[in-house]
Amino acid sequence: MYARFKAIGLAMIVAGFVFVGVGGFTYVKTSEGATSLEAFSTAQAVELTYNDAGQLIDRGETAIADEILKLLTDDWGYPVVRSDLDPNDPLINTATEYMYEMAAIAYHTLTSTQTVTVADHTDYRDQHFMPGDYEVAVAGRYYAEFDRGSPTDGPARTQAWSPLALSLMANLGVGSVTASTLQMGLGIAALAAALGGTLVLLGAGLVWIGRRSPSS
Repeated sequence: MYARFKAIGLAMIVAGFVFVGVGGFTYVKTSEGATSLEAFSTAQAVELTYNDAGQLIDRGETAIADEILKLLTDDWGYPVVRSDLDPNDPLINTATEYMYEMAAIAYHTLTSTQTVTVADHTDYRDQHFMPGDYEVAVAGRYYAEFDRGSPTDGPARTQAWSPLALSLMANLGVGSVTASTLQMGLGIAALAAALGGTLVLLGAGLVWIGRRSPSS
């Protein structure tokens, strides 16, 4: 029986060192990714804006920033990490900051009004559109919610949800996912290392018990 304890203990020690190695490798690769993301964020040099009191603002107003956060948390259901919104570190380089900036672009798009010019008299769904300029409120509508066949809604959709706005949001989304994935990587590295260390300790204990065999 003591020999079995010793054999199992040695196997646990080997497995433990494997897990520690996996944890170390994961940590190194995650750190490399974090360094790359930080360099990318620094190169872009996009920063959030805070007032003298350390409050987040948008276009000089805290009320707009609050509405953006409301869109992010209430409408999108994103779990904002308040500590990531640091006035002493305004550079956008965390998942929350990337998501906030994405929400800022979406908020200003959703609340915008687009000027659309109808060149010719057009009848559409029992409506008469005479030539001239029309003010079309986006009114909280996303790209797919517009009536693209309408002589006013169609162009307004293209103007509001422009390729620039959509590409910026996509870019910020990638940044947010990357930052979140890197955080998960650190957690996995710590978990693997902790499991490996536990196996090594337990294995060492079994080896010690095995060495206390009466035959030894």
